[in-house]
Amino acid sequence: MAVDSVLSSPLGPPACEKDAKALQFIEETTRNADAVQEAMLADIMSRNAETEYLKRHCLGGATDRDTFKSKIPVITYEDLQLEIQRIANGDRSAILSAYPISEFLTSSGTSAGERKLMPTIQEELDRRQLLYSLLMPVMNLYVPGLDKGKGLYFLFVKSETKTPGGLLARPVLTSYYKSEHFKSRPYDPYMVYTSPNETILCPDSFQSMYSQMLCGLYERHHVLRLGAVFASGLLRAIRFLQLHYRLLAADIAAGTLNSKITDPSVRDCLTQILRPDPDLADFVTSECSNENWAGIITRIWPNTKYLDVIVTGAMAQYIPTLDFYSGGLPLACTMYASSECYFGLNLNPMCKPAEVSYTIMPNMAYFEFLPHEPAPSGSTREPTPKLVDLVDVEVGKEYELVITTYAGLYRYRVGDILRVTGFHNSAPQFHFVRRKNVLLSIDSDKTDESELQRAVENASRLLREHASVVEYTSFADTKTIPGHYVIYWELMTAGNSPPGDSVLSQCCLAMEESLNSVYRQCRVADNSIGALEIRVVKGGTFEELMDYAISRGASINQYKVPRCVNFTPIVELLDSRVVSAHFSPALPHWTPERRR
Repeated sequence: MAVDSVLSSPLGPPACEKDAKALQFIEETTRNADAVQEAMLADIMSRNAETEYLKRHCLGGATDRDTFKSKIPVITYEDLQLEIQRIANGDRSAILSAYPISEFLTSSGTSAGERKLMPTIQEELDRRQLLYSLLMPVMNLYVPGLDKGKGLYFLFVKSETKTPGGLLARPVLTSYYKSEHFKSRPYDPYMVYTSPNETILCPDSFQSMYSQMLCGLYERHHVLRLGAVFASGLLRAIRFLQLHYRLLAADIAAGTLNSKITDPSVRDCLTQILRPDPDLADFVTSECSNENWAGIITRIWPNTKYLDVIVTGAMAQYIPTLDFYSGGLPLACTMYASSECYFGLNLNPMCKPAEVSYTIMPNMAYFEFLPHEPAPSGSTREPTPKLVDLVDVEVGKEYELVITTYAGLYRYRVGDILRVTGFHNSAPQFHFVRRKNVLLSIDSDKTDESELQRAVENASRLLREHASVVEYTSFADTKTIPGHYVIYWELMTAGNSPPGDSVLSQCCLAMEESLNSVYRQCRVADNSIGALEIRVVKGGTFEELMDYAISRGASINQYKVPRCVNFTPIVELLDSRVVSAHFSPALPHWTPERRR
């Protein structure tokens, strides 16, 4: 159907009639954001009025905002642990939600070292599917012709566990991929994957990755976009290709499947795809045996238009490596979601990673925002400002996200810090700043994730002629007196000679210069923190770290390298791979702050 024959959208001309309806839905929902929010809160409170949690707070059946805000406290996961444990143990009464809890979604965050269990209900699958259905209509505004090819996405499931009461507990993406919404999705020319469902649903990570990569190689001329959930997942796929290209090429040459692939459903579906292709096998071998892997993505998949990966927050540190392997392809961050709730989408998905903003869709949950402000001078307690409604946030200010859901999270602090960048109609747009947490602390210093990220970026500039930082994590070493920060770096030399001690020592000092004033005061004036140390580890160390985490129950889909480690076996694994250690050679600059 011609574009001019379908309903137009302020976002741009839709690619087809289906897209036109999706774009119109976005427009109407964001235009009436406050009304949608008010109706959603009233519906949640009405449906769940007889739950134990809401009755405890004496709402008396009220569903209006004022009563809700005056009666319901703002909470964290720890405040709900008793209720969640009761549900997990088999209590089926209406504790948090009037609707049966269908399963728990395991969060990548932890509480007291354990994965958090987020309650969900069957209806939430429909809500998540709705957000997914809006992604490609937006992408089609920026990248034409995506219906003429396929997407190579490395998607994985984790085998679920059960709580004592018999409820499934699994990552949110595993829940989605195993649902009929995904498995029985209708054909959409804009959403065709090279990976058959059977390869995605295979619980063995090696077999799943191998079979998905094999399919992607066969379809290399049809691939228009490559993706994974996180940037780290796509880089793991590239590393897999580096390690196993000879096995893959052998299968392609003979049209057979390696005996390591034992999953019957995977073998059955791949026998319909495999065919002898000696020319393709020779091509893969030639490209992958070349020591220079710069631009390998576009060399193997030459029609790729963009990479679809999350590169915001902690994932930003992967951007240089993705640029190296892709030759600088655009990086698209399409949506913002978590185990607790799906939040919104990027209406300008081809923007630069540093400019990514997500438009909160007001039909996903009831949203409130806690202004993120430092404690007053001399105060040891966090301020408790009044929460702000979705449409009342202010551009330029930072907030912590607070949600209320049908599944029974009421005024729940997600822990994400967001900065308002603008509005689409009346719905705000947010840049993801960081998770609200402190990564490193030795004395009175407090270093968070974004600050550590910035310090690593600043220091890594000194390596440009020698190497780049592939991966990093940190550790607060308090065994020394005074304690000090340890930063583990895995480097990629790209054929150059590795950096020497003098360069890496200067990197240590550059990191210290990038850290906050309190840290530098502790170093310079108080002598309560020792010199920062960089420990360079062997190549592949962080892949071993991921494998270890997966062996302990982490999800391959949701796994993110921890930016700080304190679990002894992990620290021991890292230390066993150290090839060199380097310390800051001088004190960072510090002068007392002037008080106004």
